Amino acid sequence: MPPMPVEVAAAVRDTVVDAIQATGQIEAVQSTELRPEVTGRITAILVREGQSVAAGTPLFKVDDAELKAQVGQAEAERDVAQQALERTKQLIAQNAASQADLENADANARSKRAAYDLLRTRLDRTVVRAPFGGSVGRRLVSIGEYVTPLTALISLQSVNPQPAVFQVPERYAEQLRRGQLVSFQVAALPGTNFSGEVVFVDPVVELPGRTILIKARVPNPERRLQAGMFIEARLATDVRPNAIVVPEDALLPLGGATFVWVVKDGAADRRQVALGVRTAGWAEILGGGVEAGDQVVVGGAERLFPGAKVMPTLIERRRGVPPAESTATAPTPTR
Repeated sequence: MPPMPVEVAAAVRDTVVDAIQATGQIEAVQSTELRPEVTGRITAILVREGQSVAAGTPLFKVDDAELKAQVGQAEAERDVAQQALERTKQLIAQNAASQADLENADANARSKRAAYDLLRTRLDRTVVRAPFGGSVGRRLVSIGEYVTPLTALISLQSVNPQPAVFQVPERYAEQLRRGQLVSFQVAALPGTNFSGEVVFVDPVVELPGRTILIKARVPNPERRLQAGMFIEARLATDVRPNAIVVPEDALLPLGGATFVWVVKDGAADRRQVALGVRTAGWAEILGGGVEAGDQVVVGGAERLFPGAKVMPTLIERRRGVPPAESTATAPTPTR
């Protein structure tokens, strides 16, 4: 029987990553709605919507005319009480005043200082400042609007880094740890890969879904990631740098097992294999059966039987390249 023509590709060594697939979203490290700490009318808006601000940046100004007057009055009363305290001390030195007079003067001076400090603090709080650096959102008030400590003024969110948050089933609990690599894509930026490092693994399994919450810190210097974006994440749990991989079309499922045809010395040899990770048209071979450089049949295996003579044509397959773009070389001579 003449040799049967088959197409073969070489098994190769490559890095294989065991990963857990999950979906989630981007969240902000810090996010808040800013509210004033005093009551009054908005007299100035010092920030634009969408502007990036540093911690402590003034954002709004609340009318402070009444508080300024109160601070001036409290300052005068503080100074008078302090002067009275000094006079009482002088009288004590001259035995012209009692210890009770000194204690009353001291208490009055401390009370006036406290009242001044309180009003001064309230005056300072008429300026609403950013509690942390980030990007401001939509403004919710206008100049002249009367506000109270319950009135939302504007939102503020941190932008770099951003946490990627997702949940995985509890069966993976033993494989989860801080420092693992997470890669993901977002629907709004197709074809762009992002990566981060796991910084939090929730010690509590959430019910009723029995999932574990994972947070990964992702650098976002260009601010392309925004809070609320949907992500499709891959959490790497194990990396094998010298794994044996073969093209997926070399696999032959049969009777609940998986086989590959290996061409050796011009003859076909069927071998049972155990599979590991399968990604992008390739499959990892676990526990032997195929070695790097072995030629596995990827086309024309329908009529093969153990020991069949074959005339192989080597197909060049590269990781990440679809099979349709692979190239063929001249048939390998059969001995």
